[in-house]
Amino acid sequence: MTDVHRVDYTGEGLSEADMAPTPWQQARHWVDEAQARSRDLGDVPEPLALSVATVDADGQPNIRTVLMRFFDERGPGFVTNTESIKGIEIAATGGMAASLTWPAMFRAIRFRGRAELLSREEVAGYFGSRPWASRISAWASRQSQPVAGRAVLEQAYSRYAAQWPDRGRPDDVPVPDFWGGYRLVCDEVEFWGGRRNRLHDRLVFARVGEGSLDDVSAWRLFRRQP
Repeated sequence: MTDVHRVDYTGEGLSEADMAPTPWQQARHWVDEAQARSRDLGDVPEPLALSVATVDADGQPNIRTVLMRFFDERGPGFVTNTESIKGIEIAATGGMAASLTWPAMFRAIRFRGRAELLSREEVAGYFGSRPWASRISAWASRQSQPVAGRAVLEQAYSRYAAQWPDRGRPDDVPVPDFWGGYRLVCDEVEFWGGRRNRLHDRLVFARVGEGSLDDVSAWRLFRRQP
């Protein structure tokens, strides 16, 4: 590759003095700013797009992008078909990493830890808030499984749509047994801020004790070289 396009990052970066006292507070601040920028400027089109990494039984990595639908002091969470490839790999190893990346802001957050199943109450509550068509799609797709063609998916969608018509209620469509979600219980949270000359900032909260993302005593802060 000879024609390399280079961009010098012009982010504000990060300093230890400006960091919030806990990873939760710092992450919440950045997520809020990304969502506000998405609304105001439109250059962060999916501020909650979460890249999720797992490994298979042979140790080969997998990565995919989901939407972060839960975020509190317990960690980031998402919904999925638990019989999908990601669900199978999580069940086998428990390990998971994820990242939120906002190129327009020269910022990223990396989470590392273990996956924890969301409660059925959380899953059902979120499922009922989805648009009716999205709830039907959850039934129509056996996520990650091979399919002969798009027509097969559309036929399945039509079949379930006829079975559970849209009556404008959150319980119009039952929650599939195979549909659930995961929360990432973090052992490490890294905040990346892009700077000029590739001398970026990487400030890391590492777990040193029990506690949530908002428990000061559970974390220590240190800087990594870029």
